[in-house]
Amino acid sequence: MSPSVRACMMACDIFNVPFEKVPIDLQAGEHLTPEFLKKNPLHQVPVMEDGDLTIHDSHAILPYLADTFGKDDSWYPKDVKKRALVNQKLIFNAVIVFARARNITYHIVLRGKTTIEQELIDDVTEAYGFIETFLSSTKYIAGDHITIADIAILAVMTSITQIVKLDAQ
Repeated sequence: MSPSVRACMMACDIFNVPFEKVPIDLQAGEHLTPEFLKKNPLHQVPVMEDGDLTIHDSHAILPYLADTFGKDDSWYPKDVKKRALVNQKLIFNAVIVFARARNITYHIVLRGKTTIEQELIDDVTEAYGFIETFLSSTKYIAGDHITIADIAILAVMTSITQIVKLDAQ
């Protein structure tokens, strides 16, 4: 299952949002059907429908879930400075952590490769280092309270560490 889908499912569980999971077989090309492309022309998962609203990309879905269903604003602060830090880490996850992990999983899952180029491993290792740097000064990725950015990064890290092992140091 895609880390992005898992992040959204975790958020639904945290915010007690009932949802219907609709399996999409990427290897079979179900994300390329006309029906799916109407929901997401980028042909990616996840896609969330809430009434007449359709949102794709976990980094857009997570803030929506937190704002709409969160009991308070601790997961996605209303304070603009705190929210900016959460947004910064969501973007970091999208363009660095997830992108680098996807480079590896794409070659394994969708292209059937059995070896990973060292450069791709080095890219993921560098992303680990960035995360460690962020966590050296705060308890969580975007501050001293857990946020939706932690959910997003956790979902990717728990997937990619099955392929690229973390150094215990």
